[in-house]
Amino acid sequence: MIAKLTVTSPAFKDGEQIPKKYSQYGENYSPPLDIAGIPEGTISLTFIVTDLDVPLLKVTHWVMWNIPAVNHFTENNSIGTEGKNRRGKKAYMGPHPFFGTHRYLFEIYALDTALPLHSDAKRKEVEEAMQNHILGKGEVTGKYHK
Repeated sequence: MIAKLTVTSPAFKDGEQIPKKYSQYGENYSPPLDIAGIPEGTISLTFIVTDLDVPLLKVTHWVMWNIPAVNHFTENNSIGTEGKNRRGKKAYMGPHPFFGTHRYLFEIYALDTALPLHSDAKRKEVEEAMQNHILGKGEVTGKYHK
């Protein structure tokens, strides 16, 4: 059974506006996150950030794995292995909607292993490597309007 992680951010509440600082219109810093309920036996965490409002695509804004099992993740932190985002860069890519309001899903996975992936891995490879290793999962969603 997969445990439920509680994911919050001191920068924004679930379902509310992400501050400009954490967008490409600002400093493009990754937001701070707090993670509660990390199960015993967790070896590493994986983060995946997705823009939910791009039709027909899973636009990956960030993928990072082999993060130590910490309860607090500070802003602009990259203590794991960063994979390629939608633009092919190994970095956090903050919100940057061209129109309207977009929702950004921050998913956090607790794993019973470190993932043996090369640093050029993309989201699909990370998701495949996580199979059968997920001990817990949580998420928080923020919105961004230009």
